[in-house]
Amino acid sequence: MELDLAGSNIRISDDIKSWEEVNLLYNSALKQIMTKIEILNEEFQEVHRYNPIEHTKARLKAPESIVKKLKRNGYESTIENMVRYVNDIAGVRIICSFTSDIYKIAEMISNQKDIQVLTVKDYIMNPKPSGYRSYHMIVSLPVYLSDRIVNVKVEIQIRTVAMDFWASLEHKIQYKFEGKAPAHINSELHECAKMVANLDARMLSLNDEIQAIENKK
Repeated sequence: MELDLAGSNIRISDDIKSWEEVNLLYNSALKQIMTKIEILNEEFQEVHRYNPIEHTKARLKAPESIVKKLKRNGYESTIENMVRYVNDIAGVRIICSFTSDIYKIAEMISNQKDIQVLTVKDYIMNPKPSGYRSYHMIVSLPVYLSDRIVNVKVEIQIRTVAMDFWASLEHKIQYKFEGKAPAHINSELHECAKMVANLDARMLSLNDEIQAIENKK
């Protein structure tokens, strides 16, 4: 028996029976995606003499967090539901310098033949009410085991250094107040998000001007 993955035509075996196997599969997927990102960054440096990626972070979601997410969405805490309904068990965050880099990186990842993009959420063009800005992709890639191939989902978040700084602070504040921060703090965070967006736009404009000057030489 196989499970259909949330509206996509990719299928994943439901004979994943233990957390140890989940851990193996998602760790393997993280290794593959991190290697791909590293190669793309090195290739971009070789061809364009420019590194679009400042740094990357990879993580596996803790079992307790997965269980909480399943319960929050009304699902039983089973391995089957974990694999089917939790899209961010494996997560990669890519930090870059400029907003334009975000879309370049997303395009490079999408063009990988063995990666299928399942969903995209562009919180840069459409920020969350809190002011949160980032580019999210859920992708699927094959993990080759000794007896079968399993397609594994990975969440990829791409954001600028400034966006990441804001998101990190916002996360700490919401965690401290358990998602119920005082109104004036949320308001101040929203204003800071506007400042971050303005900073990103000005830095991109400045970089474009510098590039134009260099190209005229």
